[in-house]
This record gives sequence, C-alpha cells and structure tokens, in this order.
Amino acid sequence: MSIQAINARNQFRGTIKAIITGPVVSEVEVETPSGIIVTSVITTRSLDELGLAVGTEVIALVKATEVALAKPQRATALFTNPV
Repeated sequence: MSIQAINARNQFRGTIKAIITGPVVSEVEVETPSGIIVTSVITTRSLDELGLAVGTEVIALVKATEVALAKPQRATALFTNPV
C-alpha cells in the first residue's frame, strides 16, 4: 500500500541527521534543506520497521491540535545613565 494523499498540511522534506535510540521510544532529528531541525519522538519499534537510519531521506509530517507559545523575559539594560 502506498500513500496517495494525506491531510497533514505541514510537511518537511529532510534527511535524518541523528537518532537517539531508547528501549521504548527514540528521538529522530531531521534536517530540512534550509537547515531547520525537526525532532520527532517515535516508538523504537517503528524506527526499526521503517528501517530509519542516519542519512535516510524522509518527510516529517506535522499534525498538531495545539501550539503553545511562550513570551521571553525582556532583556535588562546593561548600562544605565547616572542621575
């Protein structure tokens, strides 16, 4: 069976740059052509069944129901004017 279409609109082509294998889940780092790193956590079983390895070309599909945002603290001034 092959995939003809998919409803995940956020798709990033890239190459696997690093894999951290765990007993149950593994982290897979994918580098896009523009240098962005997308990290995916998948089961180690899926990693093995897909035959993923460093250097493999893949498509990272992002399907999220929510995106969290954080506001960084404002930088403090390094110099102040004495009064």
